[in-house]
Parts: sequence; C-alpha cells; structure tokens
Amino acid sequence: MSNIDEARRRLVTVLGADAVVWDGIGRMLYEYDGGVDRAVPDLIAFPANEADVVVIARIATESGLPLIPRGAGTGLSGGAIAREGGIVVAFNRMRKIRRLDYENARAIVEPGVVNLELSQTTAPAGYIFVPDPSSQQACTIGGNVAENSGGPHTLAYGVTVNHITGLRAVLADGRVVSTGGLANDIPGYDLTGTLVGSEGTMAMVTAIAAKLTRLPEAVRTLLAVYARIESAADTVSAVTAAGITPAAMEMLDGFTLRAVEAYIHAGYPLDAAAVLLIELEGLKEEVASQAEEVLRICRESGAAEVRLARDAEDRARLWKGRKHAFGAVGRISPNFYVMDGVIPRTRIADVLRDGDHIGRHYQLRIGNIFHAGDGNLHPLVFYDGRQAGELDRAIAASREIIRLCVEAGGSISGEHGVGMEKDELMPWMFSEADLDFMRQLRAVWNPEGRLNPGKLLPARACRETRDGGPGGLRMAAGQDDGDRSDQPRSAAAAGQQQTEPR
Repeated sequence: MSNIDEARRRLVTVLGADAVVWDGIGRMLYEYDGGVDRAVPDLIAFPANEADVVVIARIATESGLPLIPRGAGTGLSGGAIAREGGIVVAFNRMRKIRRLDYENARAIVEPGVVNLELSQTTAPAGYIFVPDPSSQQACTIGGNVAENSGGPHTLAYGVTVNHITGLRAVLADGRVVSTGGLANDIPGYDLTGTLVGSEGTMAMVTAIAAKLTRLPEAVRTLLAVYARIESAADTVSAVTAAGITPAAMEMLDGFTLRAVEAYIHAGYPLDAAAVLLIELEGLKEEVASQAEEVLRICRESGAAEVRLARDAEDRARLWKGRKHAFGAVGRISPNFYVMDGVIPRTRIADVLRDGDHIGRHYQLRIGNIFHAGDGNLHPLVFYDGRQAGELDRAIAASREIIRLCVEAGGSISGEHGVGMEKDELMPWMFSEADLDFMRQLRAVWNPEGRLNPGKLLPARACRETRDGGPGGLRMAAGQDDGDRSDQPRSAAAAGQQQTEPR
C-alpha cells in the first residue's frame, strides 16, 4: 500500500468518508485557483474543527505528504495549488463566528468564514470587518490572513494584518500554537504579524481574532470623469497633497469601464478615458467639507464631470461596477490574466503608458482596474487560451509590467500574494541574504518544508517541479534561471483545543 493510500485510509477512518476526496474527478476540482497554473492534489481533507486539523497534520507527517491549506480558492497567485501533490486541507466547513464582542470591538472566527458574511452579521450592531477584497462575496477570512489581502478601502484602513490581533494555528507536525490575543498589543515578538501574509508556508490557521470597526457616521461617493488618463492620475496626487485621505480611490481606464458598463449598467460614461471612484468617510461635517474640496481638486485637475452619488442606492450601483469589474471583462475576451503590482502614486501615468507599449509589443490588449490611492495596479492582459502561445505571451507581458513597477520604486505584489506565480521574481526586490533569512524564519515553523511547498520564496529544490516535473506544471514564459534583477529592462519596456486566541 502506498503512502497516499495509507493516508487516505487513515483520514477516512478518523474524519469519515464524506470528509475526504480521492477520486480523479473530485481531485480535479481542486487543481486550480483564480490564477492560471494547475496541479492535481493527491487527497482533499475537510476538517470540521481544530482537532481534525491536528489529525490531518499528523497523518501527513507520518506519510511524508505535503499539506496545502485552502480557503475558497479565489486567490490569484497559485497559493492554494498542490504544486508538489499532497493533501489539500480545505477549510470550508470551519465557518463558525465564535464570538462577537461589540464592547471591545472584536470578533473570533474560524478560517472558513466568508469575508462579507462577517460584516453582514455585525452591520446591524454598527460594525464591519474593514478589509474588503473584490472577491469578498466568496473569499474567506482565513484566505485573507494567508495572503494579507487588501481591497478598495486599504487606502484609509490598511490591509488584513492591520485588523488581526491574534491567531490559533496548527504546525506541520500537529502542534497547536497561539499568537497575539484580543488586546491591541501583546508583549514579545509579533508572531501574529509574521503569520499574516505567510501564505500557508508556516502554519494552518484555525481561529482568528479580528478587529471590528464602527460604521462611519457619513459616507460620500464621487465619480470623476476624465478625457485624459493623465488627468485622473494627477488628481490622485493632488488629493493626497491636499491632506485628504479618502476611504477609497479607485481608477478604471476607458476600455475597461466600457466593458463594465455594458454588463453592470452602473452609470459609467462610455466616452471617458478614465474614471475615478472616490469615497470619503467620517463625521458628517468633515465629510461634507472634504467632498467640496475633492470636487474642486477634480475639476482643477481636468475632470470633465464630477458626479456625487445621490443616495445609498446610487452609491451601491457605482460600487457594483467596481466590485464586479473582473467578471464583466469576460464579455470582451475569452480569458484574461490579472497581475498585481505597486508603484508610487506619482508614477501612475508613466507606468500605465509604458504598460500600453508592452501590450502592443506582445499584440495583446491591456485594461486597468486598480486601487489608485495606494498605487496598487491590477493590469488585465486579455488573451484567448484557445490560441497557441497566447497565454505565454500574456504571462510574459505581465512580468514586464511588474518589472516596471519594481523599477518605479514599487513592489511585485500589493495584495494578491506571491504564491507560485511570482516566487522567482522575489530576487527583483530582495538580495540572496534577505531570502536566506526568510528561509531560516520559515524553517523555524516548518522545518521539513511540507507546508505549502514551492510557494512565496524561490527554492532551488523546487526547480524540477517548475520545469514540468512532479505536479505537471508548465514553466511560464520568461521563468528561466537567467531572468534576474541584474539583467536589463525588457525590450518592450525599454522601447517604453483551546479553540480561540488567548
């Protein structure tokens, strides 16, 4: 009997047959996430509680199998893919909201709780969970913790790590640890901050202590319309220079907003080169004053029109266009590849222009939907996966755009994570000494490397997998060992048991 068969037998004995998937078709459903790479796991296990996670970890340890934590599978960087086979630990059944403490503005939830579900539960009491990824109707808080997810309201409130005070987690060998707690500050090292954003490479989170935030007294939402994308970019810098920090400041370019409007009918203008969706929150008097100032800045920066949402229904319609934008572009292209990079706000126009040059070089159309306020770009590279070579061209073009972001003083990721999509791009930002230190830190938590192997950090031992070995993954265009930060810019760009945290 193989180690996989033995692990399956033991998991079925402990968890029950309905909590383990091992047939070929069932496993295929877990071979992908929201990205483009695929690999089929050996087994999928569905824990119902922390004790089940401990058992799964111990069986995996004794069987020598990797463990891959998975939330809703909405991630965009391959973080939940079984790159080297193994057991996918799917947290869908751990979705209890264990405690709501409004007096102290805290919630304790299991990792499978859907992001939007928590805010819908707490809103009647006047609270929300602020991090709001565009996938919040489906993504889980455990997945948000793993990827340190952001969202449109990151500009004012920060990303997931700013809203998590404590965690319970299971290590690869089955040991259970607690980090942080319910208080804002716990003595000792910030282990909670270390786990948030570690992409499942250190531990499997089983309980989360989250901050709840009061609903604002007033909200005003504006849509600014521009004939030139450079004017929209100038507005972003001008609003910041005026000392105003909106709750959100989102940008859609003309090509993308037309696709969104055809699907959502949010009231976006079809003749614009770009629009900015700006939201202000706070005390009623302050928001009213800031709205007038933002209106003035938008007009002085070249806005052809500025609309103020009339009521909550109008505001919801404008946000529906932004939140459902990725789905809307399916009307204009069979496939799209979405990337995630960060640049200084002052470089938005330059990078968008150079990105357009890259698209023309690869003969692919590029659209842009992004968090303009904090410079978090999400270029959409449209391609037809039925045409030979188009996916490879889309990946190559996307990598060149990310190179532009780094050269502009930014980052290879703002909220989607590194996963297996960009692990080999980490040397663009970090020295080998930096990366070795990160490997040493990971090894403290995950000494045998069985938790989510082949993710986040470039690992020489994983190169045979990336080259098409176990796991059956193709090597994306440009992901060769010679592609490193000391090479020149691309030709295209150069041409332009206790179950709660204590």
